[in-house]
Parts: sequence; C-alpha cells; structure tokens
Amino acid sequence: MTTNATSTLKVINQPEAASGLALVRVTIGAMFVWVFFENLGKGLYKPAGYAGLINYYIKSSHSPAAWKALIGVMASHAAMVAPMQGATEISLGILLVIGLLTRPAAFVAFLFLGSLWISEWGTSWIWELLVPVLASLGLAIGRAGRRWGVDAWLSQRWPSSPWW
Repeated sequence: MTTNATSTLKVINQPEAASGLALVRVTIGAMFVWVFFENLGKGLYKPAGYAGLINYYIKSSHSPAAWKALIGVMASHAAMVAPMQGATEISLGILLVIGLLTRPAAFVAFLFLGSLWISEWGTSWIWELLVPVLASLGLAIGRAGRRWGVDAWLSQRWPSSPWW
C-alpha cells in the first residue's frame, strides 16, 4: 500500500506558492500604507473627518441596522477611534510589507477589512473590498510571512510557533 505523503509534502513546500502568497502579502500591506496616507491627507483621522465618513455610511449604506448602530457609537467617539483607525492601518501595512507577525496581522486585516466591507454595503462595488478581505484570510492561513519576510527568519529559530 502506498501513501501520498510525499506528494503532499511537495505541495506544501512549493516555493512558487510561497512566493505567490508573499506577493499578495506585500500588495495588501502596500494597500494599507497607501490608504493610510490617502486618509491622512483627507483628514479622516481627525474627529470631524472620521465622523463625517461614518455618518455617510450610516445614511447611504445597506448595512444591517445593528451594524449602523455600532458604527454610530464609533462616530460619536471619533476623537478616540479616528487615530486608532489610523494607527491600525499603518501598523497592519508595515507588518504585512515586512512580513512580521504575518498571521495575526493578516487575520486582523481580514476582520478590519470585513468590517469596512459591511459598512460600505451598497455604496461601492461588492468586490472592491471583498477580494482583499478574502486575500487577507488566505494570508493568515497560508503563513505568508515565511517567504520574503521577517517571519522566515523567526520560523527558522522557532519553527513550531503559530505566530508565523
């Protein structure tokens, strides 16, 4: 009786797949860095700009009422939430670009982009954010920092860690 363990290992260790995930990781990270500077220029990390955008989502989107109530609370605390969003976006971008703590960063990016996708329902093309949402989940599952990233070095030192 033969097993396919050898063929499974070949699939897992394919450098092309790792390079493809790394390319997606760097792209999603660059997107976060770009959006940070774009939003910074628009004043969206200041209370008035942040609250204005969230209120636009509340009025214009087709999000569930419970979601609109939640983001309404965030808009009412914009002085605290707006800079936190900015810090989250730039941090995720840098972590993904350099490939450090890629799995948790990609999972947070998945949640963050997913929440933005829900907020924007009906105000933009459905795939505009859904693709990076699902790509971020794939990065978390695929350990995308183990190629072209700091996580590659960390995984050599601590190979069983779930963080990379």
